[in-house]
Amino acid sequence: MSQSPGGFFERLQALSPRGQQAFMAALCERLVPNYALYADTSGHGDVQALRAVLALVWEQLSVKDARIDFDRQAEKLAELEPPEEDDSFGARRALEAVVAVSALLDTLRGESPDSILDVSRTSRGGVRAFIELTEGEEDAGKLAALTREHPLMCEENDFQDAVLEAAQGHLDRDALKALRRLGRNEGVSNLGLTTD
Repeated sequence: MSQSPGGFFERLQALSPRGQQAFMAALCERLVPNYALYADTSGHGDVQALRAVLALVWEQLSVKDARIDFDRQAEKLAELEPPEEDDSFGARRALEAVVAVSALLDTLRGESPDSILDVSRTSRGGVRAFIELTEGEEDAGKLAALTREHPLMCEENDFQDAVLEAAQGHLDRDALKALRRLGRNEGVSNLGLTTD
């Protein structure tokens, strides 16, 4: 069952810091295939390096005394951004994946308490951009209605609801593994794309 937007964002902000990080990590997992497709088609980027940074986040969430230098990871992440001059659709979606992981790292470094809202909106924004690109609707009102009812946006909202519900529970190692699996979404991104 979908919550009202205000209710959803209030529930996000009410999560414990660890719950927020787990929510963001799951959403980031679902953005990785978009980055992978861009890297495959453009020759820019390193999806394995992006996955490695994300794996360290899961390790930090799972292992109580893990000591990971997230400042160093943020530096590595900055090197994974698409070239600034590439303004293609794929580059923008790849950048969203990097920006979302970067926001997640900020919270692990004790910065940016609103990052969870940014990551949630980034994922939805990518879906909205994909719908605008594929539907070609010029009328803003019709496009907004189309976007709200589009299967990809409904799926995105349902996915975020499911991740939020999981992140509200007790996050032991098994729950985190299940959340990571949920985020990986069998290799299908928030845009319904896969590298397979």
